[in-house]
Amino acid sequence: MKQSCFLAAVLLAGGTFLATTTSGHAAACGGDFGQFLNAIKQEAIAAGTSAQTANRALANARIDRKVLSRDRAQGVFKRTFLDFSRRVISGSRFKNGQTNLKKYASVFERAEREYGVPGPVITAFWGLETDYGAVQGDFNTINALATLSHDCRRPELFTPQLLAAIELVGMGDIDPARTTGAWAGEIGQVQMLPVDIIRFGVDADGDGHVRLKKSAPDAILTAANFIRHLGWQADQPWLQEVNVPAEMAWQQSGLGKAISVTEWQAQGVTARAGSLPNGQLPAVLLLPQGRKGPAFLAYPNFSIYLEWNKSFIYTTTAAYFATRLAGASPYNAGNPDPGLNDAQMKALQTILAGRGYDVGDIDGILGAGTRNAVQQEQLRLGLPADAWPTPKLLSMLQ
Repeated sequence: MKQSCFLAAVLLAGGTFLATTTSGHAAACGGDFGQFLNAIKQEAIAAGTSAQTANRALANARIDRKVLSRDRAQGVFKRTFLDFSRRVISGSRFKNGQTNLKKYASVFERAEREYGVPGPVITAFWGLETDYGAVQGDFNTINALATLSHDCRRPELFTPQLLAAIELVGMGDIDPARTTGAWAGEIGQVQMLPVDIIRFGVDADGDGHVRLKKSAPDAILTAANFIRHLGWQADQPWLQEVNVPAEMAWQQSGLGKAISVTEWQAQGVTARAGSLPNGQLPAVLLLPQGRKGPAFLAYPNFSIYLEWNKSFIYTTTAAYFATRLAGASPYNAGNPDPGLNDAQMKALQTILAGRGYDVGDIDGILGAGTRNAVQQEQLRLGLPADAWPTPKLLSMLQ
Protein backbone atom coordinates (compact mmCIF):
# COMPACT_ATOMS: atom_id res chain seq x y z
CA MET A 1 0.00 0.00 0.00
CA LYS A 2 2.98 2.31 0.39
CA GLN A 3 6.70 2.62 0.27
CA SER A 4 6.76 3.93 3.82
CA CYS A 5 4.23 3.38 6.54
CA PHE A 6 2.95 6.95 6.58
CA LEU A 7 0.79 6.21 3.53
CA ALA A 8 -1.09 3.43 5.29
CA ALA A 9 -3.53 5.66 7.14
CA VAL A 10 -4.07 7.85 4.12
CA LEU A 11 -5.16 5.15 1.79
CA LEU A 12 -7.82 3.62 3.99
CA ALA A 13 -8.93 7.00 5.34
CA GLY A 14 -9.63 7.87 1.74
CA GLY A 15 -11.51 4.63 1.23
CA THR A 16 -9.22 2.78 -1.13
CA PHE A 17 -11.30 -0.10 -2.52
CA LEU A 18 -13.57 -0.11 0.52
CA ALA A 19 -16.71 -1.91 -0.55
CA THR A 20 -20.01 -0.21 0.14
CA THR A 21 -21.64 -3.60 0.47
CA THR A 22 -23.38 -4.02 3.78
CA SER A 23 -24.38 -7.23 5.40
CA GLY A 24 -27.34 -8.02 7.56
CA HIS A 25 -24.89 -10.14 9.50
CA ALA A 26 -25.99 -12.22 12.42
CA ALA A 27 -22.58 -11.97 14.09
CA ALA A 28 -22.82 -9.23 16.69
CA CYS A 29 -19.72 -7.13 17.17
CA GLY A 30 -17.95 -7.06 20.52
CA GLY A 31 -18.40 -9.65 23.22
CA ASP A 32 -16.72 -13.02 23.29
CA PHE A 33 -14.45 -13.42 20.27
CA GLY A 34 -14.98 -17.17 20.03
CA GLN A 35 -18.74 -16.76 19.91
CA PHE A 36 -18.31 -14.04 17.29
CA LEU A 37 -16.24 -16.36 15.10
CA ASN A 38 -18.82 -19.13 15.45
CA ALA A 39 -21.52 -16.73 14.27
CA ILE A 40 -19.35 -15.71 11.31
CA LYS A 41 -18.86 -19.38 10.41
CA GLN A 42 -22.59 -19.97 10.46
CA GLU A 43 -23.20 -16.95 8.24
CA ALA A 44 -20.54 -18.10 5.79
CA ILE A 45 -22.07 -21.57 5.66
CA ALA A 46 -25.54 -20.10 5.15
CA ALA A 47 -24.14 -18.15 2.18
CA GLY A 48 -22.88 -21.35 0.55
CA THR A 49 -19.39 -21.86 1.95
CA SER A 50 -18.62 -25.37 3.14
CA ALA A 51 -18.24 -25.94 6.87
CA GLN A 52 -14.76 -27.32 6.20
CA THR A 53 -13.68 -24.10 4.48
CA ALA A 54 -15.21 -21.85 7.15
CA ASN A 55 -13.51 -23.84 9.90
CA ARG A 56 -10.16 -23.81 8.12
CA ALA A 57 -10.34 -20.09 7.38
CA LEU A 58 -11.04 -19.12 10.99
CA ALA A 59 -9.23 -21.92 12.83
CA ASN A 60 -6.40 -19.68 14.04
CA ALA A 61 -8.07 -16.27 13.81
CA ARG A 62 -7.23 -13.91 16.63
CA ILE A 63 -7.58 -10.26 17.54
CA ASP A 64 -4.61 -8.19 16.39
CA ARG A 65 -4.13 -5.23 18.72
CA LYS A 66 -1.81 -3.54 16.23
CA VAL A 67 -4.68 -3.41 13.75
CA LEU A 68 -6.86 -1.62 16.29
CA SER A 69 -4.04 0.80 17.02
CA ARG A 70 -3.64 1.60 13.32
CA ASP A 71 -7.38 2.01 12.90
CA ARG A 72 -7.58 4.52 15.74
CA ALA A 73 -4.61 6.48 14.47
CA GLN A 74 -5.56 6.76 10.79
CA GLY A 75 -6.21 9.97 8.89
CA VAL A 76 -3.04 11.88 9.72
CA PHE A 77 -2.57 13.53 6.35
CA LYS A 78 -1.27 17.03 6.70
CA ARG A 79 1.39 17.35 4.05
CA THR A 80 1.05 19.85 1.23
CA PHE A 81 0.76 18.72 -2.38
CA LEU A 82 4.31 19.80 -3.16
CA ASP A 83 5.72 18.02 -0.13
CA PHE A 84 3.70 14.84 -0.58
CA SER A 85 4.16 14.53 -4.34
CA ARG A 86 7.92 15.09 -4.08
CA ARG A 87 8.20 12.45 -1.39
CA VAL A 88 6.20 9.71 -3.09
CA ILE A 89 7.17 10.32 -6.71
CA SER A 90 10.85 9.71 -6.18
CA GLY A 91 13.29 9.29 -9.01
CA SER A 92 13.51 5.56 -8.42
CA ARG A 93 9.72 5.14 -8.30
CA PHE A 94 9.35 7.04 -11.56
CA LYS A 95 12.11 5.01 -13.22
CA ASN A 96 10.67 1.72 -11.96
CA GLY A 97 7.27 2.76 -13.28
CA GLN A 98 8.73 3.29 -16.74
CA THR A 99 10.51 -0.05 -16.50
CA ASN A 100 7.32 -1.88 -15.56
CA LEU A 101 5.38 -0.24 -18.37
CA LYS A 102 7.88 -1.77 -20.77
CA LYS A 103 8.20 -5.11 -18.95
CA TYR A 104 4.44 -5.71 -18.97
CA ALA A 105 3.69 -3.87 -22.21
CA SER A 106 1.50 -6.66 -23.57
CA VAL A 107 -0.54 -6.80 -20.34
CA PHE A 108 -1.04 -3.04 -20.38
CA GLU A 109 -2.06 -3.19 -24.04
CA ARG A 110 -4.68 -5.76 -23.09
CA ALA A 111 -5.84 -3.58 -20.18
CA GLU A 112 -6.42 -0.64 -22.47
CA ARG A 113 -7.96 -2.75 -25.22
CA GLU A 114 -10.42 -4.58 -22.95
CA TYR A 115 -11.07 -2.00 -20.24
CA GLY A 116 -10.09 1.32 -21.80
CA VAL A 117 -7.66 2.22 -19.01
CA PRO A 118 -4.17 3.44 -20.03
CA GLY A 119 -1.09 1.78 -18.61
CA PRO A 120 0.27 4.91 -16.89
CA VAL A 121 -2.95 5.28 -14.90
CA ILE A 122 -2.71 1.73 -13.55
CA THR A 123 1.04 1.99 -13.01
CA ALA A 124 0.75 5.17 -10.95
CA PHE A 125 -1.65 3.48 -8.54
CA TRP A 126 0.51 0.35 -8.51
CA GLY A 127 3.56 2.40 -7.61
CA LEU A 128 1.93 4.50 -4.91
CA GLU A 129 0.06 1.62 -3.32
CA THR A 130 2.90 -0.91 -2.92
CA ASP A 131 5.96 0.34 -4.80
CA TYR A 132 5.10 -2.15 -7.56
CA GLY A 133 4.54 -5.02 -5.15
CA ALA A 134 7.62 -4.49 -3.00
CA VAL A 135 5.73 -3.38 0.13
CA GLN A 136 2.34 -5.09 0.45
CA GLY A 137 1.91 -5.14 4.23
CA ASP A 138 2.66 -7.81 6.80
CA PHE A 139 -0.65 -8.08 8.68
CA ASN A 140 -2.37 -11.46 8.52
CA THR A 141 -5.42 -10.74 6.38
CA ILE A 142 -7.88 -13.00 8.20
CA ASN A 143 -6.80 -11.65 11.58
CA ALA A 144 -7.04 -8.05 10.41
CA LEU A 145 -10.56 -8.47 9.03
CA ALA A 146 -11.72 -10.55 11.99
CA THR A 147 -10.39 -7.88 14.33
CA LEU A 148 -12.10 -5.02 12.51
CA SER A 149 -15.34 -6.99 12.13
CA HIS A 150 -15.43 -7.84 15.82
CA ASP A 151 -14.63 -4.25 16.78
CA CYS A 152 -17.83 -2.22 16.99
CA ARG A 153 -16.48 0.85 15.24
CA ARG A 154 -17.32 -0.14 11.62
CA PRO A 155 -18.46 -3.77 11.50
CA GLU A 156 -20.85 -3.02 8.62
CA LEU A 157 -17.82 -2.30 6.43
CA PHE A 158 -15.56 -5.13 7.48
CA THR A 159 -17.85 -8.11 8.15
CA PRO A 160 -18.68 -8.45 4.41
CA GLN A 161 -14.93 -8.35 3.75
CA LEU A 162 -14.28 -11.13 6.26
CA LEU A 163 -16.99 -13.29 4.71
CA ALA A 164 -15.51 -12.62 1.25
CA ALA A 165 -12.06 -13.57 2.55
CA ILE A 166 -13.48 -16.90 3.74
CA GLU A 167 -14.88 -17.39 0.23
CA LEU A 168 -11.44 -16.67 -1.25
CA VAL A 169 -9.97 -19.33 1.04
CA GLY A 170 -12.42 -21.80 -0.46
CA MET A 171 -11.40 -20.72 -3.95
CA GLY A 172 -7.76 -21.34 -3.12
CA ASP A 173 -6.81 -17.71 -3.75
CA ILE A 174 -5.66 -16.88 -0.22
CA ASP A 175 -4.09 -18.94 2.56
CA PRO A 176 -5.59 -18.13 5.98
CA ALA A 177 -2.28 -18.75 7.73
CA ARG A 178 0.10 -17.11 5.27
CA THR A 179 -1.71 -14.40 3.32
CA THR A 180 -0.71 -10.98 4.57
CA GLY A 181 -1.50 -7.45 3.49
CA ALA A 182 -2.43 -4.05 4.86
CA TRP A 183 -3.80 -3.55 8.36
CA ALA A 184 -7.30 -2.92 6.99
CA GLY A 185 -7.40 -6.16 5.01
CA GLU A 186 -6.31 -4.99 1.56
CA ILE A 187 -4.39 -7.62 -0.35
CA GLY A 188 -1.83 -7.60 -3.12
CA GLN A 189 0.06 -5.30 -5.40
CA VAL A 190 -2.86 -2.93 -5.95
CA GLN A 191 -4.27 -3.36 -2.44
CA MET A 192 -7.81 -4.62 -2.92
CA LEU A 193 -10.26 -5.84 -0.33
CA PRO A 194 -11.77 -9.34 -0.69
CA VAL A 195 -15.23 -8.23 -1.87
CA ASP A 196 -13.66 -6.35 -4.77
CA ILE A 197 -11.27 -9.19 -5.61
CA ILE A 198 -14.28 -11.47 -6.01
CA ARG A 199 -16.22 -8.90 -8.06
CA PHE A 200 -13.44 -7.56 -10.27
CA GLY A 201 -10.59 -10.04 -10.09
CA VAL A 202 -9.09 -11.12 -13.41
CA ASP A 203 -6.99 -14.24 -13.91
CA ALA A 204 -4.63 -12.64 -16.41
CA ASP A 205 -1.93 -15.28 -16.34
CA GLY A 206 -4.35 -18.18 -16.85
CA ASP A 207 -3.41 -20.23 -13.80
CA GLY A 208 -7.01 -20.54 -12.65
CA HIS A 209 -6.60 -18.15 -9.72
CA VAL A 210 -6.60 -14.42 -9.02
CA ARG A 211 -3.47 -13.94 -6.96
CA LEU A 212 -2.79 -10.27 -6.57
CA LYS A 213 0.18 -10.73 -4.28
CA LYS A 214 2.44 -12.58 -6.68
CA SER A 215 0.99 -12.09 -10.16
CA ALA A 216 1.63 -8.66 -11.68
CA PRO A 217 -0.61 -9.47 -14.70
CA ASP A 218 -3.48 -10.40 -12.38
CA ALA A 219 -2.96 -7.17 -10.43
CA ILE A 220 -2.80 -5.00 -13.56
CA LEU A 221 -5.95 -6.36 -15.20
CA THR A 222 -7.87 -6.48 -11.93
CA ALA A 223 -7.06 -2.83 -11.34
CA ALA A 224 -8.12 -2.02 -14.90
CA ASN A 225 -11.42 -3.83 -14.42
CA PHE A 226 -12.08 -2.00 -11.17
CA ILE A 227 -11.20 1.41 -12.62
CA ARG A 228 -13.54 0.80 -15.56
CA HIS A 229 -16.26 -0.11 -13.08
CA LEU A 230 -15.76 3.25 -11.39
CA GLY A 231 -16.67 4.95 -14.67
CA TRP A 232 -13.42 5.52 -16.54
CA GLN A 233 -14.00 6.92 -20.04
CA ALA A 234 -11.65 5.46 -22.63
CA ASP A 235 -9.55 7.83 -24.75
CA GLN A 236 -10.27 10.78 -22.46
CA PRO A 237 -7.75 12.84 -20.44
CA TRP A 238 -7.73 12.98 -16.65
CA LEU A 239 -5.40 15.79 -15.59
CA GLN A 240 -3.32 18.43 -17.34
CA GLU A 241 -0.99 21.07 -15.98
CA VAL A 242 -1.92 24.60 -17.00
CA ASN A 243 -0.77 28.19 -16.70
CA VAL A 244 -3.12 30.62 -15.00
CA PRO A 245 -3.16 34.42 -15.34
CA ALA A 246 -2.17 36.75 -12.51
CA GLU A 247 -5.80 37.70 -11.96
CA MET A 248 -8.97 35.73 -12.61
CA ALA A 249 -12.15 34.59 -10.88
CA TRP A 250 -10.37 32.34 -8.38
CA GLN A 251 -13.66 31.45 -6.67
CA GLN A 252 -14.47 29.33 -9.70
CA SER A 253 -11.58 27.00 -8.89
CA GLY A 254 -12.03 23.80 -6.91
CA LEU A 255 -13.82 20.48 -7.15
CA GLY A 256 -17.47 20.57 -8.10
CA LYS A 257 -17.16 23.72 -10.19
CA ALA A 258 -16.76 22.39 -13.71
CA ILE A 259 -17.05 24.67 -16.73
CA SER A 260 -15.99 24.02 -20.30
CA VAL A 261 -12.41 24.17 -21.49
CA THR A 262 -13.46 27.03 -23.76
CA GLU A 263 -14.65 29.01 -20.73
CA TRP A 264 -11.36 28.43 -18.94
CA GLN A 265 -9.49 29.58 -22.01
CA ALA A 266 -11.58 32.76 -22.04
CA GLN A 267 -10.29 33.45 -18.53
CA GLY A 268 -6.68 33.09 -19.66
CA VAL A 269 -5.99 29.49 -18.74
CA THR A 270 -3.56 27.83 -21.16
CA ALA A 271 -1.84 24.47 -21.42
CA ARG A 272 1.66 24.50 -19.99
CA ALA A 273 2.68 22.06 -22.76
CA GLY A 274 0.85 21.08 -25.92
CA SER A 275 -2.76 22.13 -26.24
CA LEU A 276 -5.98 21.83 -24.28
CA PRO A 277 -8.51 19.16 -25.34
CA ASN A 278 -11.92 19.61 -26.95
CA GLY A 279 -13.30 22.98 -25.93
CA GLN A 280 -16.63 21.59 -24.77
CA LEU A 281 -15.09 19.07 -22.37
CA PRO A 282 -15.95 20.04 -18.78
CA ALA A 283 -13.04 20.70 -16.44
CA VAL A 284 -12.33 21.95 -12.96
CA LEU A 285 -9.35 24.10 -12.03
CA LEU A 286 -7.27 22.59 -9.23
CA LEU A 287 -4.96 24.84 -7.23
CA PRO A 288 -3.65 22.51 -4.50
CA GLN A 289 -1.51 25.26 -2.96
CA GLY A 290 -3.31 28.32 -4.19
CA ARG A 291 -2.99 30.51 -7.23
CA LYS A 292 0.81 30.83 -6.94
CA GLY A 293 1.49 27.09 -6.90
CA PRO A 294 0.98 24.31 -9.45
CA ALA A 295 -2.27 24.51 -11.44
CA PHE A 296 -4.15 21.73 -13.20
CA LEU A 297 -7.31 21.25 -15.20
CA ALA A 298 -9.03 18.05 -14.08
CA TYR A 299 -11.35 16.37 -16.56
CA PRO A 300 -14.26 13.95 -15.93
CA ASN A 301 -11.93 10.95 -15.54
CA PHE A 302 -10.38 12.63 -12.50
CA SER A 303 -13.52 11.71 -10.58
CA ILE A 304 -12.41 8.08 -10.76
CA TYR A 305 -9.37 8.99 -8.67
CA LEU A 306 -11.68 10.39 -6.01
CA GLU A 307 -13.61 7.12 -6.06
CA TRP A 308 -10.36 5.22 -5.49
CA ASN A 309 -9.31 7.52 -2.63
CA LYS A 310 -11.08 10.54 -1.13
CA SER A 311 -7.92 12.39 -0.15
CA PHE A 312 -7.48 15.40 -2.45
CA ILE A 313 -3.71 15.45 -2.08
CA TYR A 314 -3.34 11.71 -2.73
CA THR A 315 -5.64 11.71 -5.75
CA THR A 316 -4.06 14.79 -7.31
CA THR A 317 -0.63 13.23 -6.79
CA ALA A 318 -1.72 9.90 -8.29
CA ALA A 319 -3.27 11.62 -11.31
CA TYR A 320 -0.19 13.81 -11.77
CA PHE A 321 2.10 10.77 -11.48
CA ALA A 322 0.10 9.09 -14.23
CA THR A 323 0.61 12.11 -16.50
CA ARG A 324 4.34 11.97 -15.84
CA LEU A 325 4.45 8.28 -16.74
CA ALA A 326 2.50 9.17 -19.90
CA GLY A 327 5.18 11.69 -20.90
CA ALA A 328 4.34 14.99 -19.21
CA SER A 329 7.10 17.19 -17.81
CA PRO A 330 7.52 17.81 -14.07
CA TYR A 331 5.15 20.47 -12.75
CA ASN A 332 6.06 24.10 -12.26
CA ALA A 333 6.14 24.39 -8.47
CA GLY A 334 5.70 28.15 -8.60
CA ASN A 335 6.08 30.13 -5.38
CA PRO A 336 3.05 29.44 -3.17
CA ASP A 337 2.24 31.66 -0.23
CA PRO A 338 3.25 30.08 3.09
CA GLY A 339 0.58 27.80 4.51
CA LEU A 340 -0.42 27.03 8.08
CA ASN A 341 1.21 24.71 10.57
CA ASP A 342 -0.82 22.10 12.43
CA ALA A 343 -1.77 24.33 15.35
CA GLN A 344 -2.72 27.18 13.04
CA MET A 345 -4.83 24.92 10.85
CA LYS A 346 -6.73 23.61 13.86
CA ALA A 347 -7.25 27.19 15.07
CA LEU A 348 -8.60 28.11 11.64
CA GLN A 349 -10.92 25.10 11.57
CA THR A 350 -12.22 26.01 15.01
CA ILE A 351 -13.02 29.54 13.86
CA LEU A 352 -14.67 28.32 10.68
CA ALA A 353 -16.75 25.75 12.57
CA GLY A 354 -17.82 28.53 14.94
CA ARG A 355 -19.02 30.50 11.93
CA GLY A 356 -21.25 27.61 10.89
CA TYR A 357 -19.09 25.91 8.27
CA ASP A 358 -18.93 22.14 8.08
CA VAL A 359 -15.21 21.45 8.26
CA GLY A 360 -15.53 17.98 9.75
CA ASP A 361 -13.21 17.11 12.59
CA ILE A 362 -10.82 19.73 13.96
CA ASP A 363 -7.88 17.66 12.78
CA GLY A 364 -5.50 20.05 11.06
CA ILE A 365 -6.17 18.44 7.68
CA LEU A 366 -7.03 20.69 4.74
CA GLY A 367 -9.94 18.63 3.48
CA ALA A 368 -12.75 19.55 1.13
CA GLY A 369 -14.92 21.13 3.83
CA THR A 370 -12.12 23.32 5.10
CA ARG A 371 -11.11 24.36 1.57
CA ASN A 372 -14.68 25.35 0.75
CA ALA A 373 -15.00 27.36 3.95
CA VAL A 374 -11.66 29.09 3.34
CA GLN A 375 -12.75 30.04 -0.14
CA GLN A 376 -16.01 31.54 1.11
CA GLU A 377 -14.22 33.58 3.76
CA GLN A 378 -11.58 34.76 1.29
CA LEU A 379 -14.37 35.95 -0.99
CA ARG A 380 -16.13 37.73 1.87
CA LEU A 381 -12.92 39.48 2.94
CA GLY A 382 -11.97 40.56 -0.56
CA LEU A 383 -8.99 38.19 -0.82
CA PRO A 384 -8.18 36.05 -3.87
CA ALA A 385 -10.53 33.11 -3.29
CA ASP A 386 -8.14 30.28 -4.20
CA ALA A 387 -8.98 28.12 -1.13
CA TRP A 388 -5.39 28.18 0.15
CA PRO A 389 -5.32 29.20 3.84
CA THR A 390 -2.53 31.55 4.85
CA PRO A 391 -1.38 33.19 8.09
CA LYS A 392 -2.85 36.45 6.74
CA LEU A 393 -6.32 34.89 6.44
CA LEU A 394 -6.08 33.38 9.90
CA SER A 395 -5.03 36.75 11.36
CA MET A 396 -7.99 38.48 9.68
CA LEU A 397 -10.41 35.93 11.13
CA GLN A 398 -9.05 35.99 14.69
